[in-house]
Amino acid sequence: METAAAAAPPGGIFSSFLLLAFVALAAAALGAAHHLGLLFQLMHKVDKTSIQHGGENVAAVLRAHGVRFLFTLVGGHISPLLVACEKLGIRVVDTRHEVTAVFAADAVARLTGTVGVAAVTAGPGLTNTVTALKNAQIAQSPVLLLGGAAGTLLQNRGALQAIDQMSLFQPLCKFCASVRRVRDIIPTLRAAMAAAQSGTPGPVFVELPVDVLYPYFIVQKELAPARPVKGVMGRVVSWYLENHLANLFAGAWEPQPEGPLPVDIPWASPQQVQRCVEILSRAKRPLIVLGSQALLPPIPADKLRTAVESLGVPCFLGGMARGLLGRNHPLHIRQNRSAALQKADVVLLAGDVGSFVVKLVEGLGGQTWASDWAEELRRADWQKEQAFREKASRPVAQHLNPVRVLQLVEETLPDNSILVVDGGDFVGTAAHLVQPRGPLCWLDPGAFGTLGVGAGFALGAKLCRPDAEVWCLFGDGAFGYSLIEFDTFVRHKIPVMALIGNDAGWTQISREQVPSLGSNVACGLAYTDYHKAAMGLGAQGLLLSRENEDQVVKVLRDAQRQCRDGHPVVLNILIGRTDFRDGSIAV
Repeated sequence: METAAAAAPPGGIFSSFLLLAFVALAAAALGAAHHLGLLFQLMHKVDKTSIQHGGENVAAVLRAHGVRFLFTLVGGHISPLLVACEKLGIRVVDTRHEVTAVFAADAVARLTGTVGVAAVTAGPGLTNTVTALKNAQIAQSPVLLLGGAAGTLLQNRGALQAIDQMSLFQPLCKFCASVRRVRDIIPTLRAAMAAAQSGTPGPVFVELPVDVLYPYFIVQKELAPARPVKGVMGRVVSWYLENHLANLFAGAWEPQPEGPLPVDIPWASPQQVQRCVEILSRAKRPLIVLGSQALLPPIPADKLRTAVESLGVPCFLGGMARGLLGRNHPLHIRQNRSAALQKADVVLLAGDVGSFVVKLVEGLGGQTWASDWAEELRRADWQKEQAFREKASRPVAQHLNPVRVLQLVEETLPDNSILVVDGGDFVGTAAHLVQPRGPLCWLDPGAFGTLGVGAGFALGAKLCRPDAEVWCLFGDGAFGYSLIEFDTFVRHKIPVMALIGNDAGWTQISREQVPSLGSNVACGLAYTDYHKAAMGLGAQGLLLSRENEDQVVKVLRDAQRQCRDGHPVVLNILIGRTDFRDGSIAV
């Protein structure tokens, strides 16, 4: 007996095979047409006469998102977007190193709650930003990095400054995209800006190949064959290039929405809040540790401050949370944190967005705690600060006592100041002695502990708050990274003050290296005339040493006056060594 398959006529099998082959070929043709942009080009025109360029699309999105500053180090790959931003009123600030541009964008993000933006050229321009991007990632700072790249047809073909930039930045950024057509610039940037601020904030990267930024006629000139094509293969290549050009610019100037996309900000659930309410309500010795992320949007700093004061729980402030309660607030405990954490029966680690703290206050309904716990912590605070005063009065072997100098800085620091700190030993000492005057008035690198943030942070801070006095506290080692940027401050008329604790060494390291390993190798520097170097760059330079130790406050006032007159100032403070930070972590 024959089966049904055996009974089928041969012609039917052949017809089915032809049908399947036709469907496969049609699908492949449609896929190729889509890949080559042929279908899109049927519905969207290429304006070959337009002098518009992709840089204008970049600038339009940035302006629609409220971006006021673009930090950069110029390169030919990104020139169109720099020119377009300037035309739209976005201030373009060029630095002397790409890492400074990203640090400046980071500072803008931290102080404004918006996305800070930097743009750098391809290859080495981008690799120079890696440390700053990693610092922003660990600090959870929303930064948009725009990077130039080789033309779309030249990538992976050994072009100048062409590397696999996407693989480099994917581990550092929460969003990475490479724009392949001019029409994709706007939606890609909008998605990047939203991603930077959504969930856990962080840096994002958008690669902009050179041929999506320049106008049609320039890109056409670069793609055109040098001589008339011959033969079938020549005509095929010529068609491919013409089609690639058309696909780059098809629909490039059609109107698109440019404004912000919705941002996904995490909120604590009612169950999470209630659980914390129950735990905290039973505490006898509660303690709060507030970190930088407590200052993230959407809760403004003044509302968070009110919530913390309503809780009435003693607290330690770290990172960007320093200054939240102002100066000398009774709830703010500044010293002996390790001992306090050991004695506390409940510790609220509030590194999350401030919205949680606000809800926690509502849930506790005005509960208060016995005052003896806070009084015990304040007494320990006073005793530690009394020990600091004693250390400040002791003479040092040479130059000035850094503890005394920093106490005088604390007494002189104005209420409208922003503190930028960049260093090891000198800055570690300052963290115990110098108090920021209000919320969002302290900038340090964060958990990554990066040296070299100072100039970039100061640049972003002064631009965001032009009426504030920006005081930068540098170690002499760290200042080496920032010195050249005083050229940037001078050129852009950005007056900031740099106070260098110059002890001629990497003292934080040598303090442990010498006794444990018996050598000071690689830890020694010189008492360099940094103030004179700054003067060579056009800034004002001042010196504090033992010769004028009775005039510390006067010299600080002179530096303030010169800064208020519009001059960047470097104050080189020659200091000796003390035992103030003996036993501290040194890595």
